[in-house]
Amino acid sequence: MSSASKKPKKTDQAWVGSVVKGLIILFSWMPLSLNQVFGKAIGYLLWWIPNSNKRITLINLQVAFPDLKESVRNQLAKQSLLHLGMMVAELGPAWMWPEAKLAPLIKEIKGEALLKKARDENRGLLFLAPHIGAWEMIGPYLSSKYPCTFLYRPPNVDSVEQFMVESRERFGARLAPTDMKGIRVLIKALKSNDISAILPDQDAGEKGGVHASFFGFPARTMTLASKLMQKTDCAVLFVMMERLPNAQGYRLHILPAEEAMASVDEQEATEALNRGVEACVSRLPEQYLWSYRRYRKPPAGYENPYRKQ
Repeated sequence: MSSASKKPKKTDQAWVGSVVKGLIILFSWMPLSLNQVFGKAIGYLLWWIPNSNKRITLINLQVAFPDLKESVRNQLAKQSLLHLGMMVAELGPAWMWPEAKLAPLIKEIKGEALLKKARDENRGLLFLAPHIGAWEMIGPYLSSKYPCTFLYRPPNVDSVEQFMVESRERFGARLAPTDMKGIRVLIKALKSNDISAILPDQDAGEKGGVHASFFGFPARTMTLASKLMQKTDCAVLFVMMERLPNAQGYRLHILPAEEAMASVDEQEATEALNRGVEACVSRLPEQYLWSYRRYRKPPAGYENPYRKQ
């Protein structure tokens, strides 16, 4: 595409991009132990200082687990923010480290038989990766071993996009933006027996999702996964990268997905999708990104939990 045909960007914010890239490079110079110390420091700041991440985390936990004691919810919220901070600091290793340095960090793969079975079926494989643990480590791991095509959402800071794309593609992955052109690229890749991964707990907007129960409250849930299954006949599995304590590394979990996710009935498909995400979150609730506005824009008859009283 020529430069003349490109749409103008809203803002460049080159200085912000330079700061972000500088921090990521700085984090990449640290050993994982020190990297996570800095990440926890970020998390403690998020817990101690009033901010939207803490507020949304507490609201989401109250909606999802109303029967938990407040002290238990608070402790879960604190741990979630610590893991959020570590996820930010881990962008350094995830985006910058070579394969020889990253590979030894994967200490165990649980459910690997599911992956082997799916690959033996000689069809595309779609991984659904909720925002749990070190989800940025999943892409480098998969792309270092298999042909992969990933959708990505362009960052808010335009000047970071090229850096991000090049970093995520360094082991051979192909990235496609989250638009119709990118989805067509993903469909073609899955039909060619590639592996892909998408984040199933993102709000896809009014046109890209329907409301389905998520921990007992309606959340706008993407229909993309079911449509990809219908169009490509791909296999589908859930995946999450557990962060082990004391900078010991990571444990990759691969879990099955319900067949109902391929249903042409959007409500049935999205309910099945959310049950799968719930099963993943229930294994590692403290590592889930509870600071995401998962319940925004609820359907008629439900109060927006984020609206300030």
